[in-house]
Amino acid sequence: MNPSQIKNIFWDVDGVLADLNYAYFHFLTEHPNYRDRYAGLKWEQLSEVLPILPEYGALELKTHPELGAEMDRDFCADQAFFRNRPLYPKAIEVLKRLNERGYRQFTMSATFDVEAKTAYLNDILAPVSDFLTIECVQHGEFMHDTAKIDRLRLCYEKYGLNPDETILVDDRIYNQHAAIESGAHPVRLRCEFTSDLPEELAWIPEFKDVEAVADWLVGAE
Repeated sequence: MNPSQIKNIFWDVDGVLADLNYAYFHFLTEHPNYRDRYAGLKWEQLSEVLPILPEYGALELKTHPELGAEMDRDFCADQAFFRNRPLYPKAIEVLKRLNERGYRQFTMSATFDVEAKTAYLNDILAPVSDFLTIECVQHGEFMHDTAKIDRLRLCYEKYGLNPDETILVDDRIYNQHAAIESGAHPVRLRCEFTSDLPEELAWIPEFKDVEAVADWLVGAE
C-alpha cells in the first residue's frame, strides 16, 4: 500500500480513538460484582485477568476464563462503565487535521448494543460531527464474525468510496482480516496490551497512536 493513494479513513473507536482499557480497569476495580475480587489490581496486570487471545490481539472482557459472558453483559448494562472510555489525547485534533487535508472520515465501531454505542459516539465525538460520519455495526454471536466486513462493503457503495483508496485503522487482529476481505487496506494501532501480528499479517503498518497515523498519511502527500 502506498499511503499517498488513501482518501478515506475508517476509524475503529475502542483502542484507536478511545481508551477501552481505561474503561475495563475501572469496571473491574469499581463494579460491585467484581471490585472485591479485583481490589488492588494494578494497571499492568490487566492482561493477566483478561488473557489476550491470538485472534483478538487486544484485551476483551469475554476472554476472562470464568466470567467472560457475565462481565460483558454487566459492562454493557451499566452506562456509567460503558461510557467510561475517554478519547485518547489529540484524537479530536488529529481528526480535524486530516479533515483539513481533505480525507473523508468515518467510524467503524462494532458493538453488542448499537443504540447505546451510537449515543456514546455522538456525544464524545460531537466536536467533529460536522465532518465525521458515525457508522456503528451490530456484532453477531462471535466477535470475529463478518459484521464489520459487510458494513464496510455497504459503506463503499453507500458513500461512493473506492476500497483501494480506503484504510481501516483498528487494533484487533480479526479486524485486520475484515479490512483485507472488504477490499480496503489494514492499519493497526498498538498499545501495551496488544500482541504481535501473526507472521502472515506482519506486513501491516503499525502505529502507537492516531497522531502517528496522520503523520504517515500526510507525509506521503
